[in-house]
This record gives sequence, C-alpha cells and structure tokens, in this order.
Amino acid sequence: MKNIVVFIIAIFIVVACKPKTEVNANEALVKQYFEHFNKHEWQKMADMYTETADFKDPSLGQGIVKQTRAQTFKKYSELNQLFPDLKDSVVNIYPSGDNHIVVEFISTGTAPDKTTFKLPICTIFTIENGLITKDFTYYDNFQ
Repeated sequence: MKNIVVFIIAIFIVVACKPKTEVNANEALVKQYFEHFNKHEWQKMADMYTETADFKDPSLGQGIVKQTRAQTFKKYSELNQLFPDLKDSVVNIYPSGDNHIVVEFISTGTAPDKTTFKLPICTIFTIENGLITKDFTYYDNFQ
C-alpha cells in the first residue's frame, strides 16, 4: 500500500511540473523577444516568429493578418526610423496554459520633432515548438 501511495505522489509531481517547464521556456522566449526589441535587433526578433504568423494589430488593419518574418522586420525597422529611442517596458507577464503568454507593457518613443508617446499595450503570444505563431496586440489607437 505504501508503494502505491509513493507511486501516485510521484506521478502527480511529474504531471504537475511538466507544464511549468513549458511555460518557463515560453516565458524565457518572450523575455528574449523584448530584449531584442529594446536593442532594436529587428532581424533576431522577427526570427522568433514562424515564417508566416498571424497578427491582430490595429496598425495592420482589422481582423487577423498574416505576416512573414520579412514583413515583421520591415515594420519594426520603419517604426524605429520614426522613433529612434523606441522602447518597451514590460509591466507584467501572465502565462496562460501551455502555449500562451500575455504581456502587459508600455511602449515609448520620441519622434525627430521631439513629439513623444507613451502607449500601454497588451499582447497575447501563442508559442508552438519554440516559435511565435500568433501575436494578438491590443491598445487604444484613438489616443
């Protein structure tokens, strides 16, 4: 009987710990993503996506838009030209299940004419096999 109890506890520990490992890997991937963003390493950041990923972002229009890595690189390179000091400050990271990470952050930047912006953003990343497959970003684009 004692062996059965030990076996059941061991199984419970293995099952309970497995998703945390995946979530930790996904959380580490998202942290690396924001490091690349803040260093303006656009190619490294774009390479964190699948070759074509699904985006939901007001800057791309309504609904879900498919974007390639090359398009992602181009978008952020052009944004960086408008705002040379572009930066994201992560407020919190919320793991959600095995494949999702929700990130709350503040994006800031200064245009060449010294106009600044400070924009609260929330992004839901879907991660599969170590790559971002979906990037659903929400912010108030009517500020």
